[in-house]
Amino acid sequence: MTDIKNPDAGNEIKPNDFYDRVDALINVANQQCNQVDKGKVSASFLFAAARFNSWVSASGFENSELMQANRQELVQYFVQQYQSMLEDNLDEFISNFSSYQKGK
Repeated sequence: MTDIKNPDAGNEIKPNDFYDRVDALINVANQQCNQVDKGKVSASFLFAAARFNSWVSASGFENSELMQANRQELVQYFVQQYQSMLEDNLDEFISNFSSYQKGK
């Protein structure tokens, strides 16, 4: 399975492509926050990630039985990746809280 923290590693893609995709998705979320509560946007963002990752996972199997047999491994992988990314980002925001929160 691709390393979510650096899915472009080993590919002939510029390293910044990963963060360009991240920024594009965050920009969409930020635009939606101008119209609805950010908690609702966050819930939609999480659901979209789960839906997309389920589709990506399904594309790697020949049938539902094989996918079912690997279901727990898939869940564990995505939960571990999300936890790691969340912890990294929380730590970054804690370390840079004052500068990140200027001009909220």
